[in-house]
Amino acid sequence: MRLPSDIIHSVVSENTKIEGRDVLAEGTEEDEAYEQSGDSEEELTDDESYDSCECEYCIPPTEQVLYMFCLKNSSKILNNLESFQPNLLLSLFLHMSGVCCQRCQRARLQEIRSWHIVRYLCQTAVLLTWEQTNTRQYDRQLVPTEPLLPQPPSNVSGKICVVIDLDETLVHSSFKPVNNADFIIPVEIDGTVHQVYVLKRPHVDEFLKRMGEMFECVLFTASLSKYADPVSDLLDKHGAFQSRLFRESCVFHRGNYVKDLGRLGRDLNKVIIIDNSPASYIFHPDNAVPVASWFDDVSDTELLDLIPFFERLSRADDVYHLLSQQTASS
Repeated sequence: MRLPSDIIHSVVSENTKIEGRDVLAEGTEEDEAYEQSGDSEEELTDDESYDSCECEYCIPPTEQVLYMFCLKNSSKILNNLESFQPNLLLSLFLHMSGVCCQRCQRARLQEIRSWHIVRYLCQTAVLLTWEQTNTRQYDRQLVPTEPLLPQPPSNVSGKICVVIDLDETLVHSSFKPVNNADFIIPVEIDGTVHQVYVLKRPHVDEFLKRMGEMFECVLFTASLSKYADPVSDLLDKHGAFQSRLFRESCVFHRGNYVKDLGRLGRDLNKVIIIDNSPASYIFHPDNAVPVASWFDDVSDTELLDLIPFFERLSRADDVYHLLSQQTASS
């Protein structure tokens, strides 16, 4: 199944030029050199800024055209989802869920927070891809049945389990020296110790303190534990996190590390995930509270603004009702 030719024609004709640049042009040698320079950091953290960029240099031409179409024609795209090739739809979704590269220093477009678009792309991409392929890249029967989390301790028993991402949600980390870094973490990579410079998102201390009082909080990151564990030690000064899960607890699905909430060992109607990357929760989009990616904006209030919403959620018996209301109003 393909996108109708008239829509493809209109999209291509309207969007082949973006901000005066030809999106079909090949990247420059400088671009390639920059991307190669980020290989080590990409392996260490879950930052997708090097391979899932929304800028016109990095995103493949077809996805760039369809991406712009989605932003400008949300109602038309939702009415024609069944006309997409499954692989193209999933590819489009994954690029929509990324963050911009360090080179262009632009946060991902806020239009993506029109959550109904992301949710439908999540659900439809997975369903179409699984239904129309003979072999799934991810088969739940092949995943260990042992829950990722132990039984909750008595002080959080019965509380909602909130899964919280690390990179670009709570902190931003870089191998490049940062003068105002909150933490500097030494990390050994291939026998060499590298310094990782970590910036805390504004209001993260207040956010974690309050979340720890209301919920069973779990850090779940696609980063390596040798980086994320020491960062968490310094970040979580109030002891909000009852458990920590790292890359090895993720499911590698279609080139992305997915956090499968069904493996936690908790009732899904009492599980929430907070993450800047929709690719991380593509299996459970209805359990998600999306947040904008953060890099260095000192005026950011995203975490502070979320606290009143989570105070209401903490009293819910079933998270889906309140989350669906939030989705409808976004």
